[in-house]
This record gives sequence, C-alpha cells and structure tokens, in this order.
Amino acid sequence: MARWLPHSADLTRFCQKLNRVKTLEDDMMETSFNRCLSTIDLTLLGIGGMVGSGLYVLTGTVAKEIAGPAVIISFIIAGFASLLAALCYAEFGARVPKTGSAYMFTYVSVGEIWAFLIGWNVLLEYMIGGAAVARAWSGYLDSIFNHKIKNFTETHVGAWQVPFLARYPDFLAAAILLVATAFISFGAKVSSWLNHVFSAISMGVILFILIMGFILAQPKNWSAQEGGFAPNGLSGIMAGTATCFYAFVGFDVIAASSEEARNPQRAVPRAIAFSLGLATGAYILVSMVLTLMVPWHTLDPDSALADAFYRRGYAWAGFLVAAGSICAMNTVLLSNLFSLPRIVYAMAEDGLFFQVFSQVHPRTQVPVIGIVVFGLLMALLALIFDLEALVQFLSIGTLLAYTFVAASIIVLRFQQQKVDAPVPAAGGRPSPEPCEGPSTGELKEYESFSDKLQLVDRDKSKEHREPGQLKAAFEPYLEFLSDFYPGEVVTVAVVTLMVSAICLCSILVFGNTHLHLPTWSYSLLLVLFSLGFLLSLLLIWAHEQQRSTQTFQIPLVPLSPALSIVLNIYLMLKLSYMTWLRFAVWLLLGLLVYFGYGIWHSKENLREPRPQRVSARYVVFPSGSLEERVQAVQPSSQPTAGLPDTDTEDCKR
Repeated sequence: MARWLPHSADLTRFCQKLNRVKTLEDDMMETSFNRCLSTIDLTLLGIGGMVGSGLYVLTGTVAKEIAGPAVIISFIIAGFASLLAALCYAEFGARVPKTGSAYMFTYVSVGEIWAFLIGWNVLLEYMIGGAAVARAWSGYLDSIFNHKIKNFTETHVGAWQVPFLARYPDFLAAAILLVATAFISFGAKVSSWLNHVFSAISMGVILFILIMGFILAQPKNWSAQEGGFAPNGLSGIMAGTATCFYAFVGFDVIAASSEEARNPQRAVPRAIAFSLGLATGAYILVSMVLTLMVPWHTLDPDSALADAFYRRGYAWAGFLVAAGSICAMNTVLLSNLFSLPRIVYAMAEDGLFFQVFSQVHPRTQVPVIGIVVFGLLMALLALIFDLEALVQFLSIGTLLAYTFVAASIIVLRFQQQKVDAPVPAAGGRPSPEPCEGPSTGELKEYESFSDKLQLVDRDKSKEHREPGQLKAAFEPYLEFLSDFYPGEVVTVAVVTLMVSAICLCSILVFGNTHLHLPTWSYSLLLVLFSLGFLLSLLLIWAHEQQRSTQTFQIPLVPLSPALSIVLNIYLMLKLSYMTWLRFAVWLLLGLLVYFGYGIWHSKENLREPRPQRVSARYVVFPSGSLEERVQAVQPSSQPTAGLPDTDTEDCKR
C-alpha cells in the first residue's frame, strides 16, 4: 500500500510546478501587437470602461434606496478605495508592459495556478459583463419605442418559461455584440477611434447634464424637510459605498492594453490616474445635480436623470440623456470586447490555454480568432440566457483579481531584482576597485591599525542589503530571521496577512448575524485577528524594499496594498452565498482545464530541466562482441564506452 503513496520529493516538485512564476523576456517592449495607443487613447478606454450605464442608473438607485443625497460621499469613498487598487495596476502596468492585466501580474510574482484561476475568472467576468450591458442597451432602446421590439419578438418568435433562459430571445443585443466584434477585429486603432467617438458624445451629454442640472438646482431638496442630506446616516453611506465601488471596475482595460501602448512606462500610470479622476468627478457631480434637481425620495431608480428633467419641464432633454446612455453602453461593450481576447491571448501564449487563441493576425496585429470566438459566445449569452442571476458574479471575479494584484505588489517589491553581472575582459580577471577617500576620488592609504579598523566599521555600517533582507536596524531584535533567503519571510508574512484579513472580515460580516457571537468573544476575536494583521504588516515593513525605479511605484508599501486587500475581502464576503456557490463551480471547471491541459503545455514547464537517469546494462550475446553492443546503447556524441581505443582493443582480445 505504501508503494502507491507519493514520495515527499514528488509532492515538493508538484507544488513547485503549481507555484512557478513566469520568466519575462529581456526586452519587454518587443511584441507581436501594434504599439499605437497614446495616453489619450488609453485614458478614453478607461473612461469608457467606467462611465457606462451606471452613471445613468446607479446614481439614482443608490440615492433613492440607500444613501439619499449622501450618495456623493459614497462615491468619494468608493473612488478612494478604487484608487488603492488602481495604483497597484498602474505600477504593474508600467513595470510589466505585457497584455494580460491581473493574470500577468499574478503570474510574474505569485505563481502559475493562481494566475490561471485569476485569468479564468476574469474571462467569465468579461463575458457576462459584455452580454449584460448588451441586454441593458437593448432594453433601454426598446423602452424608448414603448417596448415594441419586445412585443414583436414575443408575438412572432415566442416566449420561454425555462430556468436560466431569458423570457424571449434578444436578437438586438446579440446583433450589437456581433457588430462590435467586427469593429474590434479591424485592429486597435479602429477600436480606439470608435471609442473616441462614443466617449466624446457621452462626455458632451454629461457636460449638458451638469450645466442644466446646476441651473435647475434647488438647495431646499437637501433640507431637513425633504429628509436631510444623509437620511440613513453613516450606515447608509457605507452601504452605498459598497454598491458604488463597482462603478469603477473598468480601469483594468488600460492595464490589459499596455502591450499596445507606445510608451507604457509613462502612459499606463497617467491614463489610469486621469480616467479614474475624471470618472470619480463625473459620478460625484452628476449625483449632486440629480439630488438638487428633485427630492431624492421621489427619484425613479430605472431612469432617474431622464425623469428628473421631465418633471422639471424639460422632456426634450430625456432624448439627450437616452443618447448619452446608449453611447456610454457602447464604450463599455467595446471595453469588454477589447480586453477579453487579449487576456485569453496572454494565457494561450504562456501555454495555459488552447494555443489557437495565441495567433495574431499579421495585418491587423490583433488576436482575431479570440475576438471572433468570444464575441460569438458573448452574443449567444445575450441572446438566450437570463443574466440577472449571474450579474453578481462580476463582483467576485473583479474583487479577487484586485486582491491578488495587491498581494503581488508586496511580493514583487520585496524580491531581488535581476541584475546582469558585469562580464570581465577576455583572458583577464575583474580588477578590484581602488579604495577612495570619503569625499574625493583620490586614493587614500591607511597606515595605522586604528585607521584600518575605522575603515572596516564604516564599510560594515554601509553594507548593501538586498531587497527582501532584514533591515539593519531590526537585526539585533529579529536576528533569527536573518538565516532565511531574501523574500522568504515576506512571502510567509503576506500569506499570514491575507489569512488574518479573511478571519477579521469574516468576524465583522458574520459575527453578529450568522455566528451570533457573544460580545466578549466577538471583541476578543477582532483584537486577535487585528493583531495578526498588524504584526504581519510590521514584519513585511522590517525588510528592505527594491529601490526606486524609473517607472511608477505605488507609495506607502506595504500599507496601501494591505488596505486594498482588506477592503476587497470585506466586499467579497458581503456577496450572497449563491454567488459563492456559482464561483466554486466555475473554479472547479477551471481546475479541470488547468490540470487537463495548462500544466502540461505551460512554457515554464518546457523550460524546466528534465531529470536524466543514466543506467548501464551489459548483455552477452553468443554472436556479438562487446564493442558492438556498447556502440548500440551509447549516444553517438560520446566516445565508445568512454574508453580509449587501446582499451577497447584489449577487451576484444
């Protein structure tokens, strides 16, 4: 029985395979894509991904049902929370200008299986998100024509009463996805130009809403007579923040497009900062004018802006709002269809997904097969499936990606940088550098023993420490940590930090409701897990970081990524159990794909050295000589049996 149990060495090698990281090329600017996108192009892609239908629907919903006029504060807090995740993406996008977004960032720092699962979840997120936006686009256009499209389809095609399927096939939603797929296939420049057109119209409509809204504003709508500015208090503001946070999830399209940016080291961080700032400003100002135009408790959650203008006597403005909403939805569709095939391409290029999706068209320089296949799948989802039950799945995939990217920033920042060693001259030895004086370049000779002792002390105090090593100031107190490899303690501390964050957020979310903990145990567990989180944070901070590079770096590491991790985990635990159940099923499917295909075809697997076992066999045949047998089993590149010719002749004799 023990024969069939795996050996510890085999288990170690298996775990190393799962956690191997991607080897980056020396020239990361080399690509098969067309580097044609400027900072403005990337900024408008980010704005298109964030300022979608949420501006026209989400603002009214949160104001009416959750926070009241204090939705403004909710958007400010949500914008700051999104900034923590966006800065992590900005640093990675500048340092690793390769397509793949969160998948690529996790692969180069955490490990292969984690990267695959992130990419697998982001894949479904984009598919469901694009199909849901297409259905919303179709429904919005249908409402303008008094639902004539829906009635015609149900009359001539029929209605379904099947679980998980839509009530009727939405041909309009599928058609808009197919048209968008065709435009995306023409190349990044065409996609960017189309996004510019829709973004310009959308921003023009937003500017009109703001100007007209402030002209029609009535400050009394924030007065106590109408319920006040924050009718539901701090709890309403924070509940609104959790909902508003998902309005900013589109900025990762910029990181996914970094391989097509002309100067990604500058363009990616700037585009993320500009797009997030403009999107946050748009959400805050539109929420402000909306709650000032009409009392917040009278808003129509489905079409708040159009209804507000209609009630103030400007019904014609509703058509402009509808046009802006449709253009905004088009930018979100383009954003999803633009990002999804590039993430699939990155996974296929690394060997973790089917190789057919790694082909790039030689003329348009885009992954056409991935665009067409996943565009068709997205259109099929929008055509026949009921997406309302799956929309919440978008949140868990995004938050999981944010969490791993934040953890990857900490791990990467405390890893040793790969620096090429200087090559000595041919036939020579590396010459030792002369000892120079402290302030001049002149050579200084040390005669006395005390001078030499001072020199040794000074050199020891200025000892260069690599990233991941314990800081000199903490060595007397944490000397037992000096024996570990650089970065090893930090990796363990990051895992401990994430476990502490999960436990802490679980107590905060479920402690009083589902677990029904008494007050003393609730408080004790909060203190214990908070201490674990803070101690892990301090242990990471006690190690040396990589020094400043020429690319953008997020400030206050490890504090900023740690705060992002806590926030993302907290929001994930607030999701329904059905979302987690569907998430678990999708993860199992992903693991089947990984262990059935990805782990065997991974390029990192091909780079690993193969263990060679050498064995020698001596077989005596009545009609054969020893020399002939040895030549048959030895490789041709080696001399016969490793013996000189004289020895072979002796054997024959």
